[in-house]
Amino acid sequence: MNTARRGSAFIALSTAIVRGFVRDRSSVFFAVIFPLMFLVLFGGIFSDQSQSKVDLIEVGNVSLVDGLPSDARAAFERTFQVTRSDDLADAVDQVRKGDADVAIEMQGDTLVAHYTQTDQVKAAITQGALQAFVDGTNVALSGNPPKFDLQAERVEDDSLKTIQFVTPGLLGWAVAMSASFGAAATLQGWRQSKLLRRLQLAPVSTRTVVAARVAVTVAIALVQMGIFIGLGAAAFGLTLTGSWWMAIPLLVVGTLCFMALGLLAGAITKTTEGAVNAANFMVLPMAFLSGSFFPLDGSPGWLQAVSKALPLRHLNDGMLDVMVRGEGPSAALAPMAILAAFAIVVTLIAARLFTWETS
Repeated sequence: MNTARRGSAFIALSTAIVRGFVRDRSSVFFAVIFPLMFLVLFGGIFSDQSQSKVDLIEVGNVSLVDGLPSDARAAFERTFQVTRSDDLADAVDQVRKGDADVAIEMQGDTLVAHYTQTDQVKAAITQGALQAFVDGTNVALSGNPPKFDLQAERVEDDSLKTIQFVTPGLLGWAVAMSASFGAAATLQGWRQSKLLRRLQLAPVSTRTVVAARVAVTVAIALVQMGIFIGLGAAAFGLTLTGSWWMAIPLLVVGTLCFMALGLLAGAITKTTEGAVNAANFMVLPMAFLSGSFFPLDGSPGWLQAVSKALPLRHLNDGMLDVMVRGEGPSAALAPMAILAAFAIVVTLIAARLFTWETS
């Protein structure tokens, strides 16, 4: 087949695949609309979110807090959202129910803090902050000036919003879901309808068929990226930093990686429904374990290790680095290499397990 005929066949196949995708409302919904619902949900929740304070209840006369110097008092009020109560039992009950984070009282010269361990991260922050104020008060009462001082400065720009941390993870999940589901359903659907056999006998090379499917999937991923960034910027103030353009090749390699997972799902199942379910079984837990919906910074070490073995974690981290953290182009190279290696290995496994017939 000459180059002109190959090009014509590639365009015809690509057009047919795109038309099939657009006509399949469920594919459009799960590839574009469903992930955008999460972006809108998280964007609406976090778009105007300010720094969260610790909800603190002062029970009775808390002399240590009342006697803080003006600058320390200002720092205390920036850290804690303070309410006052004379009923210790009621204050402790509010903490137990989650309506407050900590209740404090004075017992002689001891500041007693009643806190909840439900949120272990906030509990640690609360204890550390209170200990700092106690230590500072002790130093002030001793009459000896402190030798050291602390100045806290944010490493991010003041304009950085939570939506900028949410968008890369949700985009990674959306692309992973679309690429894997599309590849799994296409392979199994073509196999069940005997289209694969007809294509094998048609004057169209396997390379052209694969290239058309890959091109359409990559194009859909880039459209997803454009919609996510456009909606995030227009509705929630999303801004990109650093070498954000490196997210494009990173997204392309990530798409190929999750297409390989979809091919594996299609190769080991016998029906289209089974292929989609297998792809979902692979991708959905991975989304939770890779930081697509919530950060994993406070997770146990073993969970971090499991997470780093998953391709979606590297796609999410790479896009976060180049889109939000201001990193240079090199920050995307290691994730791209890992995703490419994963795609090659999984594709070889899928090819080994693949059969032309469903039975």
